[in-house]
Amino acid sequence: MKIVITSNGPDVDSPMSPIFGRCPMFLFLEDDADAFEAVENPALDAHGGAGIQAAQFVVDQGAKALITGRVGPNAMDVLMAADIPVYIFQGDTPRQALAAYQAGRLEQQTESHRQMGGRGGGRRRGAG
Repeated sequence: MKIVITSNGPDVDSPMSPIFGRCPMFLFLEDDADAFEAVENPALDAHGGAGIQAAQFVVDQGAKALITGRVGPNAMDVLMAADIPVYIFQGDTPRQALAAYQAGRLEQQTESHRQMGGRGGGRRRGAG
């Protein structure tokens, strides 16, 4: 299954990018941290609509899951329409994100911020 992880660099030990639409790199993996393809985000320098463009790129590449730190509402709508689950990871590297995903430790974002009642910036509220 093709998984895409947002990254600040071209390999699985680069720092994880906490944002989706304007992340520098997408790492496409097939369930293995040693077999991946690093692709520059074509929407990185978009004047507007970067999240939507990045989401459509991920869809077009055949991704079946996304791991990132935060997805905006417009991009989330595109990903949801394509049935691509979004998992939130706030750790250090894509390698760690993949390991957490494989261990079932990542929470899936199931709604766009619009559906949740506003702009939350992808952060959960509560103690902790």
